[in-house]
Amino acid sequence: MRKGLALTWLVLLFAGIAAIFWWYDWKYSLPTPVPVNYHAVGIGTPVTLPPSAAALLPANEKPLFLHFFNPDCPCSRFNMPQFSALVKQYGKEAVFAIVVMSPKQFSAEDIQSKFNLPYPVPVLRDSAVAAACGVYSTPQAVIIDQNRHLYYRGNYNRSRYCSDEKTGFARLALAGLLDYHYSQTFSPLALTAYGCSLPTCHK
Repeated sequence: MRKGLALTWLVLLFAGIAAIFWWYDWKYSLPTPVPVNYHAVGIGTPVTLPPSAAALLPANEKPLFLHFFNPDCPCSRFNMPQFSALVKQYGKEAVFAIVVMSPKQFSAEDIQSKFNLPYPVPVLRDSAVAAACGVYSTPQAVIIDQNRHLYYRGNYNRSRYCSDEKTGFARLALAGLLDYHYSQTFSPLALTAYGCSLPTCHK
């Protein structure tokens, strides 16, 4: 009798754990809800950045890569190695910056310490940058081309943990731009926002 109860309890316990994992897998497979008052910014349109970001644009016409990051977003935390790898590989060919999207206060030093970067990159705390680029979730990558048009806004890759290098959407977009492949097309999986809603990291 006791063995039967113990076995039943274990079965229920493991079933509950499996149900929780299934729920989170399903939850994180859904796109981030689009905000009610969302203003879309189309790929290829001119981007007018607020002064905090516009100051990063050099006269030598390098593209600008903006990494929208929330330290409280699990996907953002798993995604840090992908961003660091891009900085290491393309740091001489593009300008990189981290845009912190969180209601909490994080200093630039706090953010820099989280990334294993070859050199410090600028850290912005201006929600107007997200609005100008049409960003409403984290993590998101935005690439603004040399003509100051929106070249890419989307995901780094396809994965619940935002760490699948095989899909590498953001890396492929940046590499394509630097090779002047302006006719690149991106799949819906690249351009549909997944991750944590702004600004409070709900999913």
